Amino acid sequence: MTLDQGLAFGIIGAVIALLIWDKLRYDLVAMLALLAAVAVGIVKPKDAFSGFSDDIVIIVGSALVVSAAVGRSGIVEEVMRPLGARMKTVPAQIIVLTGAVTLLSAVVKNIGALAIFMPIAMQVARRNGTKVSLLLMPMAFGSLLGGLMTLVGTSPNIIVSRLRNEMVGEPFGMFDFTPVGLTVAVAGVAFLTVGYRLLPTGRQAASGSAGGFSIDDYTAEALLPEKSPFVGKTVADLEAYGEGDVTVAAIIRERHRRFIPSGHWVLLAGDVLVLEADTQALGDLVKHAGLELMHEKELEGVQSDEDLAVLEAVVEPRSPLIGSNVEDVELRERYGANLLALSRRGRPIRQRLRRVRFQPGDLVVLQARAAGLSDTLNELGCLPLAERNLSIGRRRKRRIALAVMAVTIGLVATSLVPVTLAFFGAAVAMTALRVVTLKEAYESIEWPILVLLGALIPVSEALRTTGGTELIAGWLSVAAQGLPPIGALAMMLVAAMAVTPFLNNAATVLVMAPIAASLANHLGLRPDAFLMAVAVGAGCDFLTPIGHQCNTLVMGPGGYRFSDYARLGLPLSLIVIVLGTTAIALFWPLMPH
Repeated sequence: MTLDQGLAFGIIGAVIALLIWDKLRYDLVAMLALLAAVAVGIVKPKDAFSGFSDDIVIIVGSALVVSAAVGRSGIVEEVMRPLGARMKTVPAQIIVLTGAVTLLSAVVKNIGALAIFMPIAMQVARRNGTKVSLLLMPMAFGSLLGGLMTLVGTSPNIIVSRLRNEMVGEPFGMFDFTPVGLTVAVAGVAFLTVGYRLLPTGRQAASGSAGGFSIDDYTAEALLPEKSPFVGKTVADLEAYGEGDVTVAAIIRERHRRFIPSGHWVLLAGDVLVLEADTQALGDLVKHAGLELMHEKELEGVQSDEDLAVLEAVVEPRSPLIGSNVEDVELRERYGANLLALSRRGRPIRQRLRRVRFQPGDLVVLQARAAGLSDTLNELGCLPLAERNLSIGRRRKRRIALAVMAVTIGLVATSLVPVTLAFFGAAVAMTALRVVTLKEAYESIEWPILVLLGALIPVSEALRTTGGTELIAGWLSVAAQGLPPIGALAMMLVAAMAVTPFLNNAATVLVMAPIAASLANHLGLRPDAFLMAVAVGAGCDFLTPIGHQCNTLVMGPGGYRFSDYARLGLPLSLIVIVLGTTAIALFWPLMPH
């Protein structure tokens, strides 16, 4: 091993370690890796920012804008409306919702497809008395499976296509991924339709309304005013009034002193009660016990209660709230919203509500102005969970969005226009034709992902130019000795699948794809199948809530625990490994001509 190879391995190892540590955001980790690579000399200063001009960055950014436009057009809601009455049983709900998310994810960014269908799933669950936890994880997994089916379905496919172009002089086409992706997706959705029974059903998963639509209890803070009929009564009296659905978790007195009360504690005027309850029970108690929610402050421009809206929402991974608290982001001053309550995957909230730092998947109860509510939620990066009467789509733009998307796919499929230009043109058309506004277009772009790609492309290229990928491929070829070619292919798919939970899936492909191609060369096999294996493996993290944003997004609303993902995800992963390897070998022959 040379010094440069050792430095390249060291930087990649540090990236993996920092991402597992999870104290620094992945885009910052990527930038630090780029600076380190330049500092030690394995990336030349003139090449340091070459990744930001790469076609991958343009395609991913444009695809995000197109996805947002399709989501906002209202096409999906219109198509799904007639199917609502037919989804009476849980298997029917799963096959329709998961199947629809899977299909949409083939042409729309998978987290965008999932975000479109989550409110629909909530409505279906509420209407039919289904536990929403039985629907959301299958939908999240379906969105990952759908991304495997086309070039633009997920970032790993785009990156693998570009790397193939560099290696063999021809990129993967729009539908080159379809035979393998469709095979795996159909089998995966079929399994999820029956495999949902592996999910826990005894735990509360959703928000406190009837019909099994309930989530873990929210934490809220309420002031006990002098006029309340519970002044002078005990904690047990208040909890009894809540019929066992409300718990007084703590009492704050004299502004800062926090007490964990027993049932016989007497309540005093001015006490701040830290309450744990579902939304229905909390609302009833506040109303009938004369309590005042601590964070219900007057909002500018509100003349009466009719001007206000209160709703539940989930904090998306893209939200600007993440890592900050209510005071840091000036929630009321900047966004015109009050945080009334918060729920975090069943974990108790030990801090004052105003000091809690938001995390992806947090469930929040927000109060905001009814006018412009959808814009407020979009700015906050929060997805509403309750049944909505919002103008989500612009009716007059649905046909335009559908036409632009169809033309784009046609141009890419027939190779009349390069993928980069086609999707960039589609993003410009969606904006120029007002399917999305410029503000919405910029907000739909996941800038941290683009920074990650732009910063890591030169670093991953350095791993190749220093001979590091060849060295790893040599080690893997030794490990593959005695295995048939399809066994080596399966080993590559499993390796990519194993690395993805710790690296972002795009970073996984940047690191693993060159290694896969080198391994194929060492074994005297064609590289196409090995590149496809990396794309499938990197796109399929079903074992953790942290490996992909879709998994994170459903964790809070579904009330899932970390271990729940493996219960459903492990058998699905085995199906992908077996069927995916077989399909790749069938459609992309391993042996050279």
